[in-house]
Amino acid sequence: MHRSIAPISLAAAAAIFLAGCGGPSPSSTAEPSGSTSASSAAAETSTTAEPSSASPSATSAAKAYTNEELTAIVSGLKDAQGRALTVVPAAQVDQGLIVARELLKNAVITPKACGVLADNNTQVPEGSTYAAGASLAAAAKTATIVTVFAVKDPAVMTDQFDKSEAALRNCASYTFELKGQKVTSAMKPVEVAVDADKSMSALQTQTLPKGQKQAVLTVTGVKGTLAATVVKTGAPGAVTESAAPELAKLVNAALAAG
Repeated sequence: MHRSIAPISLAAAAAIFLAGCGGPSPSSTAEPSGSTSASSAAAETSTTAEPSSASPSATSAAKAYTNEELTAIVSGLKDAQGRALTVVPAAQVDQGLIVARELLKNAVITPKACGVLADNNTQVPEGSTYAAGASLAAAAKTATIVTVFAVKDPAVMTDQFDKSEAALRNCASYTFELKGQKVTSAMKPVEVAVDADKSMSALQTQTLPKGQKQAVLTVTGVKGTLAATVVKTGAPGAVTESAAPELAKLVNAALAAG
């Protein structure tokens, strides 16, 4: 496995964790360089912009998914260059979930309203299933991470999505601090069409502890019990909102495969 997939697995795990709990991303830095900084642990999330108001579809509402079924969905996806994704092993995603939870327990998020996910009791809903994959673009120094996440009850997905919407009102800018390391994020919604019951998209520009900047573009779609999130991260010039349609295409493909 490519050595850079390790931090990607942490990013994917954090995305699943945050998707399952609702709320904005405390910080999202799945850096292709292989860094496992505090900012990468609170990685790309599926909850970063105002969603549409469509109600869940009746046909998909009751469908359940196994981890194997979701892995098959991820395995069938291709990035914007037509390359198959590298599936992140489930064991690495699980380890990433553990690390993300522990880091969030000790993080300080300002304003406080953006710290909904730092609640020590917050957990991925029982019975959730998930899978993740990644694509690394060496020349552009960007990473694209795809996660698919499913719950047993569609009402749970709707509830978490609504919590995210509420948290966003106070999170156009926020800071994430852990062990003296601070990441400042500015976030804005991005308009892009997604074939889903509900969707959200946003572009974050982050200032990392040493002053370097990073951009994180996130597109999420929800259909019944299934959510798909695609995140692209890299330097601000390499990741812009113009890439939102290519991310939406991946989200659409994942949801359609479900």
